[in-house]
Amino acid sequence: MVDTRSSTRKPHISEEPITLSNWQHHVNWVNTTLILIVPVLGCIAAFWTPLRLPTAAWAVLYYFWTGLGITAGYHRLWAHRSYEAGLPLRIFLACVGGGAVQGSIRWWSSKHRAHHRWTDTNKDPYSVNKGIWYSHFMWMVLKQNPKNRGRTDISDLNDDPVVVLQHKYYGSFILAFGMFFPMLIAGLGWGDWKGGLLYAGILRFLFVQQATFCVNSLAHWLGDQPFDDRNSPRDHVLTALVTLGEGYHNFHHEFPSDYRNAIQWWQYDPTKWSIWVWKQLGLATNLKQFRANEIEKGRIQQLQKKVDQKRAKLDWGIPLEQLPVMEWCDYVDQAKDGKDLVVIAGVVHDITDFIKEHPGGRIIKSAIGKDATAIFNGGVYNHSNAAHNLLSSMRIGVIRGGGEVEIWKPQQSKKN
Repeated sequence: MVDTRSSTRKPHISEEPITLSNWQHHVNWVNTTLILIVPVLGCIAAFWTPLRLPTAAWAVLYYFWTGLGITAGYHRLWAHRSYEAGLPLRIFLACVGGGAVQGSIRWWSSKHRAHHRWTDTNKDPYSVNKGIWYSHFMWMVLKQNPKNRGRTDISDLNDDPVVVLQHKYYGSFILAFGMFFPMLIAGLGWGDWKGGLLYAGILRFLFVQQATFCVNSLAHWLGDQPFDDRNSPRDHVLTALVTLGEGYHNFHHEFPSDYRNAIQWWQYDPTKWSIWVWKQLGLATNLKQFRANEIEKGRIQQLQKKVDQKRAKLDWGIPLEQLPVMEWCDYVDQAKDGKDLVVIAGVVHDITDFIKEHPGGRIIKSAIGKDATAIFNGGVYNHSNAAHNLLSSMRIGVIRGGGEVEIWKPQQSKKN
């Protein structure tokens, strides 16, 4: 019996081209409402809503709280288990993380683990190879084909009651901590209910969203790759400034369970500093760090790789194994016939075009037809590394046996 299910299966909407008649079916309307429609309406309402100084200060403070909810909570605590947090801190991070309006802990962390496991492949939920705007936010705006979903183990998240509760009531978390709580503080504090909802609520989570989205886009496009260049993650201070320290992304992808993104004291990583402070207060424990030796090995290996890539582009002369083998007597005969040849370390060099440019003058002519190894290496002058490199470009052959002494010894033994 022929299985016709694959031929009759209706294609997923993502497999169909976007047209004027079907574009609305491609859109994930829940995500689009939360990250585009509501923020745009908020921007419009701002034209008729004055921004008061206390509200602006509260919006900035709450921006950092909810930003840390993502970077220190969703990312470093739950997605990577880079440290352990007590119940009070987990509850705080779950609440302010919900106020960032970027999905539940469970949803966010599962996507991020898939991103690390399947980086830059089709199973990467926000692969930068599909375009910087796709990785920034279009992967949430457009419906994705479930068959391309990269799967990961989230059993540990399902065992955390804070994660389970937040996921179950995530809609309430959005309303409570994304809008009502910032509005309540501004309203009860200085009577700015409307400004609290708009500036500390809607526009604040717009900025938090766009800043965090830069980790998926900008951090895979802008900067250096000091630890590995096989995948797209990069380090850049600008991304770190935008994302509360998440911009040292090349380091993070190499050492994902490290609670730090920045390992130098002068690098901007307020998330790392916050976790360290929580440890001093007894709220966080078991802060994980990769050994400095392993980090330095990764850096050195990448430096060596870059050096090798540059080295491969330079002319180092004909490799020794590709040079023809010459007998000592043939070398001497060619030198007597007028060729300007010298042997150094068993390699024959043609110095015809270099004699006039030799910094030591024509004294070099005294070495023609001889073994000039000792002369070159200190007998007359101990030549520099640059001289050795220049000499390598003049190779034309190698002496069988290595040089005059090695050839002379078997000849003398025969005579004796």
